Amino acid sequence: MEAAVTTAKDVNEELVGQLIREFSQAEGKRGIWNTHWEDVAERVLPHYMNSFYPAQNMVPGVKRGFEMFDVTANSALWKFTAAMESMLTPANGKWQRLRPTDPILKRNMEAMTWYDLATDVLFHYRYSPHSGFQANMHDMYASIGAFGTGCIFTDAFNDPTRPSAKGLRYRQIHLGEIYLGLNHQGQVDKVFRKFKMTLRQLVQRWGKEKLSDGLLSKLKLNPDEEAWVVHSVRPNADFDPRRLDVKGKRFASHYILLEDKRLLEEGGYRCMPYSVARYLTAPGEVYGRGPAMNVLPSIKVLNEEKKTVLKQGHRAVDPVLLAHDDGVLDGFSMKPGALNSGAVSADGRPLVHALPTGNMEIGKELMDDERHIINDAFLVTLFQILVETPQMTATEVLERAREKGALLSPTMGRFQSEALGPMIEREFDLLVYQGLIPPPPPIVQQARGEYRVEYDAPLNRAMRAEEASGIMRTMQWAAEITAQTQDPSALDWFDVDSIIPDLADINGAPFKYIRGSDQVAEIRQSRQIDKTAAQVTQALPGMAAMAKAAAPQGTSPTQGQPG
Repeated sequence: MEAAVTTAKDVNEELVGQLIREFSQAEGKRGIWNTHWEDVAERVLPHYMNSFYPAQNMVPGVKRGFEMFDVTANSALWKFTAAMESMLTPANGKWQRLRPTDPILKRNMEAMTWYDLATDVLFHYRYSPHSGFQANMHDMYASIGAFGTGCIFTDAFNDPTRPSAKGLRYRQIHLGEIYLGLNHQGQVDKVFRKFKMTLRQLVQRWGKEKLSDGLLSKLKLNPDEEAWVVHSVRPNADFDPRRLDVKGKRFASHYILLEDKRLLEEGGYRCMPYSVARYLTAPGEVYGRGPAMNVLPSIKVLNEEKKTVLKQGHRAVDPVLLAHDDGVLDGFSMKPGALNSGAVSADGRPLVHALPTGNMEIGKELMDDERHIINDAFLVTLFQILVETPQMTATEVLERAREKGALLSPTMGRFQSEALGPMIEREFDLLVYQGLIPPPPPIVQQARGEYRVEYDAPLNRAMRAEEASGIMRTMQWAAEITAQTQDPSALDWFDVDSIIPDLADINGAPFKYIRGSDQVAEIRQSRQIDKTAAQVTQALPGMAAMAKAAAPQGTSPTQGQPG
């Protein structure tokens, strides 16, 4: 009896079948979310409508938003998006820094200079003209605010027309395309992405040999016909850190042509390329819930109230007229300047009355209540309170920053740990393997180049303002005690040499602008020498006068006693 021979084709077919089964299960589990997201899109983000169902039968450019009568939620969403961007990833500042995990390296000028340089390189390629970071992050924040989940894909820049160009490229992945899976610790470690590509694009990416005969015939007739592709990224079951090939990568990657059940590409990633952020998760749920989903009842109520107020406003502006049925007013005209005979009695009493339209002020009050709830959910009210403030002292600014950090930390801190952390790891990995980050100095190489990410966004500085505010308050009180008692011993408790570097770190001052401890010691020594010399110079006239007064009469201070 001959043993069965397993070919590479059989292995690929088995692998594709397994991946398609896993994808189908993930697609089925997400089905209930599609209806919820469509409900939100209809009233908050109309241009996302019909994009969550598996067919994704969207017609580009078609008018949407016919069910959205009030735009409060839509307006609040864009304010929320702008606030998230300004507090977490502002384009006008460095919102994160790379720092060593070894505390000894923090005291080494050469090592810290390299970490600052690596941070500068990271920001240079992140905000390069072809990276698309800022635009795609903006779309991601909007997805989080509306649907509670956002995803961005980070990859090396690849343009066939510019083969020598290197760097990073970002793409916000529409929520309707992704299907998520969690590991035992609740982290997103499995992502399926189902998307469409034209036959021409498939050939550009993988060549004609990857298409079946049926698709090749379609390619000749209509190269812009679309086909479904599934990208699977999941933990590599055969991971071996000693290997340099696909098995040496933590995550396995497979592209599948769904129609033909054909494997297009097999590869891997050293870091997860999909960065997923979730605003709030409920027990047992994989996908997040956003501000719009949390206040969807208020959004619907406001929408219906707006319909009613619009109807009543129409009646108030163009009222329904009530007249006695006597046949006299059959030709009643509402045109400007028209003359209607018989509309008043002989004594001037009106015979035509407007239909009462109800109390519109109550309707406006009810709408304002719902708008306040919606703005609160999108943090609009919070930012108005914290931003619209009069001129404040330095201490009041620190107090205000501390308050802002305390209120926003639970909301936005999760985004940094869940989305920005994996994204920065992926960015650093891509830049290192492209040779864009200079080699570390020997002392960093000995520590294996380990690093951690310190977030230095306005949100984080606001959170750390509590520490700076406590230092400043204490020093002010000690200064007041010293002024009252004329005893400077109260200031002896402060280690200024430790306070100043910490305040510089809290306020985000770059390390290259801060002098090292050796330089500070040299400056102080030089200052002490100059001070001593000045004191001696100042004391010389007095010393000469004292010597002259002490010398015997008829002698000079420089002469000895007469013989």
